Amino acid sequence: MDITLVSLHWAYLLLILAMIGFMAMRRDTTILCTAGILALGLLATYSLPASVSGVFSSFIYAIRELLGTILIISIVVSLSRSMTSTGINEVMIRPFARLIRTPGLAFWVIGLVMMTISFFFWPSPAVALLGAVLLPAAQRVGLPAIGAAVAMNLFGHGIALSGDFVIQGAPKLTADAAGLPVAEVVQASVPLVLIMGAVTTLTAFWLLRRDMRLGRLGAGSTPFAADASAAAELTPPSAPSRLSPAAQRGFALLLPLLFAADVAVMIALDLQGGDATALIGGTALLAMLLISLCAHRGRGLEQATSYLTGGLLFGFRVFAPVIPIAAFFYLGDSAFTELYGKVLPSGSHGLVNDLGTALAGVVPLSPAVGAVTLTAVGAITGLDGSGFSGISLAGSIAQLFAAAIGTGLATLTALGQIAAIWVGGGTLVPWALIPAAAICGVSPFELARRNLLPVAVGLAVTTAAAIFLI
Repeated sequence: MDITLVSLHWAYLLLILAMIGFMAMRRDTTILCTAGILALGLLATYSLPASVSGVFSSFIYAIRELLGTILIISIVVSLSRSMTSTGINEVMIRPFARLIRTPGLAFWVIGLVMMTISFFFWPSPAVALLGAVLLPAAQRVGLPAIGAAVAMNLFGHGIALSGDFVIQGAPKLTADAAGLPVAEVVQASVPLVLIMGAVTTLTAFWLLRRDMRLGRLGAGSTPFAADASAAAELTPPSAPSRLSPAAQRGFALLLPLLFAADVAVMIALDLQGGDATALIGGTALLAMLLISLCAHRGRGLEQATSYLTGGLLFGFRVFAPVIPIAAFFYLGDSAFTELYGKVLPSGSHGLVNDLGTALAGVVPLSPAVGAVTLTAVGAITGLDGSGFSGISLAGSIAQLFAAAIGTGLATLTALGQIAAIWVGGGTLVPWALIPAAAICGVSPFELARRNLLPVAVGLAVTTAAAIFLI
C-alpha cells in the first residue's frame, strides 16, 4: 500500500537532518529535541496545551523505556564502588599481574582483562579496578603508560561497550529506535564487534611496537593535571573497611563465580533482553549489600545506601542527556500513536518506516550506501563525547534505510551502534577519554591521536564486512 507523506513526516525528516548538523558541530541537541517534540505535537493535535503536555509525556515514555537500563548500570557501578573501597578489586586482579612479563603481554593482558570486567561492570568503573594493580606491573616490564591507556580504551570503551552483550544498555537504545527485539541487535552485532575489535587492537599494537622500537615512546608516565578530578571521581573515598585478607579473597572468588553462574543460567533458560538484565542486576545488588554488611558491620546498612546512591547518581548523570533525544526518536515509531492517537495516514507503519518506504521509491539504495551512511551517522552522533546520546538516531536511520533496501535492519542498527560508541564512547573524542587518561597519567588528546588511525581502519573494514552481511 502506498503511504502518503504528510507534514508530520517532513517535519520529522527535517528535524533529523538538523540534529545530525548540530551533532556534527558538537552542539548539544536537548533544546532541539524538545522543540521538535513540541512541533510534532502541534502538527498532530493543533492544540498548544496538548502539545506541551506531549513534551512531558514523551519524556515519561522515554524514562519508562530506559529505566531498566539506567538501573542496571547504576547497580553495577554501586557494586564496583563497594569492591574498590574494600580492596576486593585489588585481590581479584592481582593474579593477572603475574602474567605480565613483557610489554606485549602487558598490552594484551590489560586489554583482555579490561574487556572481561567491562562486560559486567562497564568500562569507566573497570578502569579504576585495573589501574591500581596492572598499570604499575605493566610499566615495570617496559610498556609505556600510553600503551596501557590504549589497551584499556580499545578493549573496554571500544569492544566491550560497543557490544554490551551482558548489561545490554546500548543494544536496548538502538533496538527500541529501530523497532527490533534487543536479542536481534545483539546477535547481529557479534561478528561486527569481533571484526572491529580484532582490526583495531591489532593495528594499535603494531603501531605501538613500531614506535617503541624506534624510540618514540618511553615507559614513563607524565601526569596530566587536568584529569585529577576525573581520577578522584572514578576512585571514591574509601569508607573504613574491616574485611580481612581471607574475606577479600573469598569475595574475589565468589563474585566471578556468581556472574559465571548467571551466564550459565541465561544459556540454560534462554534468557535474553530484560530477563537477562534483571538476573545480572539482582545478582549485583545482592552482592553489593553482602559486601557492605560484611565490610562495614554496624555501619553496613548506611554504607549500602551510600553505595547505591553513588551508583544512581552515576547512572542518571550518564543518561540525563540521552532522555530528550530518546524521547524524540521514540516518536518515530509506536510512541507517536500512544501519545497522540491515530493521526497518521491510514496504513502508516510509523514516521520512520513511512519515510523509508518513500525513500526506496525515489532513491536507488543499496546495502553499500546504507552501510556507509550508518557508519557516518554513528560517527557523527558520537562527536558529542557520550556515545550513547545519539545511538537512538542511528537506530532510527537504520530502520529508515532497511525499509528502503528491504533487508539488513539488525545489521545496519548494530553498525550504527558500533560506530557511535567507538567514536564517542571513549576512544576518539578527547573529553570522553578522561577515565583511562586520568588513571594512566597521560593526556587525553595524546590518547585520542594514538587511537585515531586504528579506529579509522577498524571502521572501514567493519563497514565493508557489514555490506556483505546485509
